[in-house]
Amino acid sequence: MNGVVEALHIYDEHNALILSHTYTSRPLAANHLLPLYLEHPVPRPNLIYLPNTNPPTLVFSLRHANLLFLLTTSSEIEPLLVLEFLHRAVDALEEFLGAPLLAHKIEANYDVVAQLLTEMCDAGTISTTEPNALRDLVEVEGFMDKLLGNLNLPTKPPFANTFTAPTPTLHVQPNTPALPWRRANVRHTSNKLYCDVIETLSVTLAPSGRPLAAFANGTIAFTSEVSGVPDIVMTLTGPGGRHNLGSVIDLPVFHPCVRLARWREQPGVLSFIPPDGRFTLAGYEVDLMPLTGEGAAAYGLGANPLRLPVSLEIKTGLGLTGSEFEVRVQVSRVFGPAGAGPGLRGGGAGVGSGGGGGGGARGFGVGSPQPGTPGSPVLQDLVVSVPLPADVRNLSEIRPTKGDATYNPGDRALEWSISNKELAQGTSPFALRCTVVGHMPDEDDEDSDPTGFGFGSGASAYSYDEPYQASSPVAKTTKAPPTVGAGERDERRAAQNKILMPSSASVSFAVKGWLASGIKVEGIHLDPRKSRGLGESVKPYKGVKYLTVSRGGVEIRC
Repeated sequence: MNGVVEALHIYDEHNALILSHTYTSRPLAANHLLPLYLEHPVPRPNLIYLPNTNPPTLVFSLRHANLLFLLTTSSEIEPLLVLEFLHRAVDALEEFLGAPLLAHKIEANYDVVAQLLTEMCDAGTISTTEPNALRDLVEVEGFMDKLLGNLNLPTKPPFANTFTAPTPTLHVQPNTPALPWRRANVRHTSNKLYCDVIETLSVTLAPSGRPLAAFANGTIAFTSEVSGVPDIVMTLTGPGGRHNLGSVIDLPVFHPCVRLARWREQPGVLSFIPPDGRFTLAGYEVDLMPLTGEGAAAYGLGANPLRLPVSLEIKTGLGLTGSEFEVRVQVSRVFGPAGAGPGLRGGGAGVGSGGGGGGGARGFGVGSPQPGTPGSPVLQDLVVSVPLPADVRNLSEIRPTKGDATYNPGDRALEWSISNKELAQGTSPFALRCTVVGHMPDEDDEDSDPTGFGFGSGASAYSYDEPYQASSPVAKTTKAPPTVGAGERDERRAAQNKILMPSSASVSFAVKGWLASGIKVEGIHLDPRKSRGLGESVKPYKGVKYLTVSRGGVEIRC
């Protein structure tokens, strides 16, 4: 596949074209492309083939911050390469224009955007996509240049003809630096290295609480603000030690600066020369399901890697007529106001030796642990979402023991949020009880005639099979409807309310200072012998943060 990118179009939230950049050939026009793209039903895939255009066109799409990015090509090309290029283009625009990426920012900086798109893709061939390298190639007009650009400042008078000015030596700077991901001549007044490990949970639980599937997707975000060219070695460890980390981490991905040979020889050791600033160093996935056999050795004999900060329980069909349900949330004791206790996974305060002062906010320091560190994790932003069936008309009663619960019939979901202040008061269970109301007739209307013309399903004296005139003048007798007892009526109502009960509930939260997988940073070491441009006496400040996030990712089924 030797295909090239032909054009990139950017549309705003109203599908109005704000930028069209052509790389090569004669691609499909932007005003003709958008209707063909919108013809496909929602949800639209990231890759759409348009066979009826001349020539047939591949359309790659990406939505970000209410902006629509459409990239076209008429030749075969690697799809993942193009999709990654779209994501890199968004990252570069946010790096230069600022986040969030808005339409008016692109319109006000056409010169910068044009330079970026041209440097990132040369005549349709994807080339430089690293933000650090683009900083050296793209000229950005600063605030002082804009302020003084139209002023005619006085200059020095020219030299007399008797003096000959020396010819300066021309130093040609190469277009690309030796390290494409790092800017040249980096200088910082304060040197520091930060590492943030973020894990996103995706857990599905059975009604009994037994896990059906449990995964943690981790991202290691690294911030390097060190002068010169630092050479860094960062060591990771798992619950069973560094030697078992290779069996714990699945599907690892790395930034191009990471030396893969070192990782293959010693899993858990990341050796790299970082870009300047914040970047994503690595990503991984961890299976949190209970392990047996050889896999259990990674976590220890009989250990269960799945430990959630909250446990969720939902009961349906409560009340006399089965029209109530209850949701209960129990916070783990290690996340209570008393701080962490024994058995907390994902611990580890700080990193190895190598300089840097203390920083309690990132897991350093002596004395009592600060909130949000591995020694005292903090649970925040707890929200329980209960999706309701379409037959539910309203919730007549919503009774939470703590927090605020809101229900919008249009959203078809009940949101129950518990404030951080209430979470810090204790670990006692939180409960929410609701009563549903559906589109159901009254119990006395079962044998009634819904039309009002005597054609009901009850003991009506007439039917469509009845002749117009009776053969005998004897009057017909009607049977009285059977009497329905209160107990039978409640059972019938409970059966009808069964379809109104929720089938699942999900919980969102964030935990600072704790990781579900138990992975932690054992040390960050800067090698002064391999580094350049940094004195041996300079010891950068180092810090590590851990964060576990669930955005509706922990779900329990009824």
